[in-house]
This record gives sequence, C-alpha cells and structure tokens, in this order.
Amino acid sequence: MSRPKKKVYIKTFGCQMNVADSEHMAQVLAQEYALTDRPEEADLYLINTCAIRKKSEEKVRSLLGSLKALKQKRPQMLLGVGGCVAQQEGGRLLAAVPHLDLVFGTHGIYRLPELVRRAFSKRQVDVALMEGFPPALPRRWRPGSAQALVTIMQGCNNFCSFCVVPYVRGREYSRPPAEIVAEVQEFLAAGGKEVTLLGQNVNSYGRGLSEPLAFPQLLCKLAELQGLERLRFATSHPKDLSDELIGLFGELTPLCEHLHLPLQAGSDRTLARMHRGYTAERYLERLAAARAAIDDLAVTTDIIVGFPGETDDDFARTLEVVDAARYDAAYTFIFSPRPGTEAAAMVDEFIAPEIARERMQRLVDVVERHALAAHEARAGRVEEVLVEGPSKKDAEQEAARQALQELPDA
Repeated sequence: MSRPKKKVYIKTFGCQMNVADSEHMAQVLAQEYALTDRPEEADLYLINTCAIRKKSEEKVRSLLGSLKALKQKRPQMLLGVGGCVAQQEGGRLLAAVPHLDLVFGTHGIYRLPELVRRAFSKRQVDVALMEGFPPALPRRWRPGSAQALVTIMQGCNNFCSFCVVPYVRGREYSRPPAEIVAEVQEFLAAGGKEVTLLGQNVNSYGRGLSEPLAFPQLLCKLAELQGLERLRFATSHPKDLSDELIGLFGELTPLCEHLHLPLQAGSDRTLARMHRGYTAERYLERLAAARAAIDDLAVTTDIIVGFPGETDDDFARTLEVVDAARYDAAYTFIFSPRPGTEAAAMVDEFIAPEIARERMQRLVDVVERHALAAHEARAGRVEEVLVEGPSKKDAEQEAARQALQELPDA
C-alpha cells in the first residue's frame, strides 16, 4: 500500500503565463505532492510571483510577512517563492525572509522536485537560466477540464525600456511544434474544448527552430485537430502582426474572434522611448486590417500611463488613439519602474503621482465608454458561450445557503 501524498498549496500572482507555470509546478511535484486549496494543511507552500509592476511585488512581500505565523504553527512546512520576483531577487529574498526555505527562478520549475528535497536540510536558491526551450513537462489533464493554457515559447528579445521580462525570463525560445501538437491532442482526448497559446510575443514564434515553422502555420496545424472548438493566443506584438496571421481570423473555424494587441502608448515620441518598434499610425493600420478580416472582432489592449517624460500632449495622443481604436476592454496601468530596465533610470523624468492618477481616470473613462457601446450592441443577440462551471460568487452563495440550513431552529 502506497503512503499518502504530501500536500502542496500554490498561490499565483500575475498573468496567464504564471497560471500555466503554476500548473507545471503541480505536475512536476505530482509524484510526491497532491494539490490542496487549504493553505493551513500544506506541507509545501509555494508562491508563484510576478515582477511586471511594483504593486505585484509588494503583494508578495506582504503575503510572506503574514505567513510567518503559519510557519511557526507548522514548522515542518516548507515555504518557497518562485517566478519572476524570485528570479529578480535571488538570494536577497532568502536573506530578507528568515522563514523562507526555497527561492527558485522562472526556469527553476524544471528542477523543483530536487530543490524541494534539498530544502528539507538546507535553504535553497536556484535562479539559473537555461539555453533553449526546456524539456517538455508532463501534463495530466483532469477529465472535464474545458480550457487549457499551452506555452509555445518563453522569454523575449524586444527589451522594451519599461519591461523586466527579458531579464527574468531570459531570451526568446520557441517550443518544438510536435510537443505543442501532442500536448493539445492529449488535452482534447481528455474532453477539452478550448486552448489558449501563450508567449510573450507569439507573433515571433518559430525563430530558431531546427525546422522553421511560423506562428500562422502552427495555428493551422492545431485548427485541424479533431475536437478543438476554440483556439486563442496571447500576446501579439503589433510590430510583428502579419497579414498572413490576420487572414487566418476569417479562415480557421476554431480561432476565436479576439485579438489582444498591446498599445502601451499613443504618442510616437513615447513609443520610440519605449522601444516598441511601431508608430501610432502603424498600430491603427494593423488594427483596421484585423477588423476588416472578420466582423465583430473583439480587441483588448495594454496601456501605460505616466511613462517617464510623458507630456500633456503625449497623453492627449494616447487618448486619441484609444478613442479611434474603440477597445472592448483595456488593462491600464500607471508606470511602475522595474529594477534593471532602462526606464527605471529615468528618475528625473518621473511623472508626479497625482498627475498620473488624473490621467489614468481620463483614460479609463474613454475605455469604458467604448466598452459599454460594444456591450450594448450585443443586446438581443444569441451568443455561443463555453460553460466552465459554477462561478465563485455562486459557490459562495451556495455555501452560505447550506450553512443557514444547518443552523438549529430557534
């Protein structure tokens, strides 16, 4: 009779890439650890971190502080931090948090079982970056899982002046297409319906592969797989959005009518200082081409407010582009200086917080106006939806209802 598995709790901060990384953590540990959603019973508590913005990093440090009491209560529990903040801080994080047992970077996931075993006898730090795409990780799809996040590449070569990704995730490497197809096939065989392909810039997929295969060709391969009902991808870099890729929106049946196309700024001066590689005019031309390829294309974006040196005129140009783009939704952020990036050194040009906040509100007002118009235009229509399961709100209401039923009569 095999002994019961230990329990691992994984707290995830950040984007879909981090969610996928957390799934990989659970998979590589599956031989010894079973996932739990109850942190108080964990034998291993892992925090998967995000370093894109300072606020995300602050949340991690706050959580680590609050976990001191749990660590004291359960001294046998191992506490580890992985992901981008771990990659960025390395041994400094271990020195700053005495109750922390393990720090592992973005590539440390692939060495995690051995690191955990070593951490029982000695605190561990592993922030080494590998060359090439790491070996395929095992995936065990749960029957009934409707959606899957599939990583097709890692790292980034763009070095935008505000972005820490190339420093914490390394240079850009594409995953062999045969591995991607096999993983998606296994997911579909388990009853899956929707796949989202992930990469920092999926449009540049294929560079460096032994047998060249561009991203549009990969989409065509996957779209042919039986059982795949929905296919998505994130994120697209505007400078690499090709006509071939745009044309697929009207050709591939599973490809969802959604494009996430980060703008970041609408001022050409700011875009140049960000090293984005396109102008506002070029961005809007690519967006218009995408909308011409398919009716009712949903478009989302990322926008940074208060980039160092942003003038009133620069911000006005951003509002003009956002107004012209008519986004369905936007992820809007106030500039956050990230260690090691070019923009972090532009201290003399940082925008006053009160000015950045005022600009942010003006931006949100424009985004929400167009988003509301897009939603109102769908009123009365019949739409296809994918049911993932009960919403968190419904689950909470059901738990409250059952608790009330269990109360003794007055």
